[in-house]
Amino acid sequence: MEPNAEIRRLLDVMPASGRMTTKIVSKPEQAKVIDASFPQPWNQGRPIYINFDLWRRLTKPQRDLLLLQVVSWLTGVKWFKPDIYQGVVLAGLLGGLLEAAQSDLVGVAVGGGLSAIALVRIWRTNKSQESELNADAAAIRVAQRRGYSEVEAAQHLLSAIEAVAKIEGRSSLNFSELIRCQNLRAIAGLSPVGMPENYQ
Repeated sequence: MEPNAEIRRLLDVMPASGRMTTKIVSKPEQAKVIDASFPQPWNQGRPIYINFDLWRRLTKPQRDLLLLQVVSWLTGVKWFKPDIYQGVVLAGLLGGLLEAAQSDLVGVAVGGGLSAIALVRIWRTNKSQESELNADAAAIRVAQRRGYSEVEAAQHLLSAIEAVAKIEGRSSLNFSELIRCQNLRAIAGLSPVGMPENYQ
């Protein structure tokens, strides 16, 4: 597999938002088939690292869905979207600055603590299994615009997750992968049991 040709093909598979915010990088020395670091709020670039020697062992549909899932996860991480936690961070920082101007150490501590709690909550939300499930669903939606049916896309993503574990020499899937596989089996019609409506 010629990495540059595959990168060009994968860029065509990506949604426009993914092409603007992510970058595919060949990394033959990594042990993982595909990897992406959790995006930090101060870092605009969101690289996706692929070991193309391992990547070529997957089928084309598996590669498409795996990439779409990673892109969906990366673009789904929102540090600066208007919601309650971002509002609390902002209020805590402003309150802390006002209290610092008045030399009120207790007020500074309360404002800083409030901001820290809200930031931890934002971090946990973006790192949760729910964010992985949302990325799977988003990848399937994009794949449908690329000619896959919902069932086919779910089956390809499911088989990709299982194939990657074998290629990487892992004897079993981790907990998050097991949850995702169960959900994908339900979407693909392979299992009657999916995720509960109130799953967090």
